[in-house]
Order: sequence, then structure tokens, then C-alpha cells
Amino acid sequence: MTSSPPRPGRDSRVARLPPRERILDAAEELFLSEGVKAVGVQAIAERANTTKTALYRHFATKDALIEEWLRIVAAGYTAAFDRVEAEHPDDGRAQVLAVARFVADGLPDIVRRGCPFVNSIAGLTEPGHPARRLIESHKVRQRDRLTAMCEQAGVAAPDDASAELTFLLEGAQVSAQNGSVDRAGDRLMAAVRGVLDRGTTTG
Repeated sequence: MTSSPPRPGRDSRVARLPPRERILDAAEELFLSEGVKAVGVQAIAERANTTKTALYRHFATKDALIEEWLRIVAAGYTAAFDRVEAEHPDDGRAQVLAVARFVADGLPDIVRRGCPFVNSIAGLTEPGHPARRLIESHKVRQRDRLTAMCEQAGVAAPDDASAELTFLLEGAQVSAQNGSVDRAGDRLMAAVRGVLDRGTTTG
């Protein structure tokens, strides 16, 4: 499969990165545009302006590179949860709404490039694949944090609410990616408020 063209200004930006970061940047470009399964190590090395030998010095296998890239993506979401908890201490409702706003604000980028987890999981067909396990563990931790936020918000059934919120947050990303729903960000925020309002009213 033909590699997608580099983004404007990418060459000068990437040239300033250390080799390991250049490789990760190149991998992200190609994994998002072509999928983790379709992209070969040679293509990644060429996009990173390096060699396969140099790539393997930093990442023993392609699977290790995929796992590290997704670890960085997951860390970004974890940092967002940390940030909203710090900004809204003891206010679970505000925390949930801030998480939803973080996802809603990121939807335009999802439209352009797709969700890294959604794009990757289809290519990680082996149940025990380390990157697949990483995604699954990340999602469990994220769901647990949503449950805690809902409990703090006084929602009557926090586990059920966090499940519904997970459907909404992830569904909004998929819908934005495939273009099936207009005004996905606005609809997401309204739906999240509805889950919180219904849960607290029931309580």
C-alpha cells in the first residue's frame, strides 16, 4: 500500500526529533492512515528518515513499536482524566462533563485521522497481543475512573452510568470518524448531561 504524503512542515519538524521519537512519529502517521497491520517496518524507517537496523535498535519488533505508540496514546487520555480531577476536586459531575468536553473537542481530529484505538484493534486479531492487552487494560482503568466520578456525583447506579457514558464517549468518536452523525460534539455533551441528570434524579 502506498504511504500517505507527509503533512506540511513535517520534514523540518521531524528532523529536529531524536531518532526514537522520529520513529514513533512516523509510526503514528502510517498506523493512523493505513492501519497497524498493513504498515511494514521498512515503510516506517523510510518515513522516519532512518534504517530498519536503527529502528530495531530502539524497538525489538514491530509489535513492540505498536505497543509503545499505543502506550503514549493511552497516557494522553490518562493525563486528561488527571487534569479534570485536579481542576474539579470533589465534584464528580464537573469531572464527567470535563471528560466529555475533552472528547468532544477532540472529535475534529478524529474526523481527520481516526481514533488510534479503533483503528488499531481491528488489526490486532491475536487475543494475547501485547498491544491489544494494553488497550483492554486502559479501557478498564478508564471505566473505573468514570464509575468513581459518577459515584462522587451522587448517581444512583454509578456502574451502570459509567457503562452508558462509555458507550456515548466511544460511540461519538466512531460516529465522528465515519460521519454518521452531525454535530457529534454537541450531541455528546447533551447525552452525557442526560445520563447524569437521570441518575441523580433517580437517586
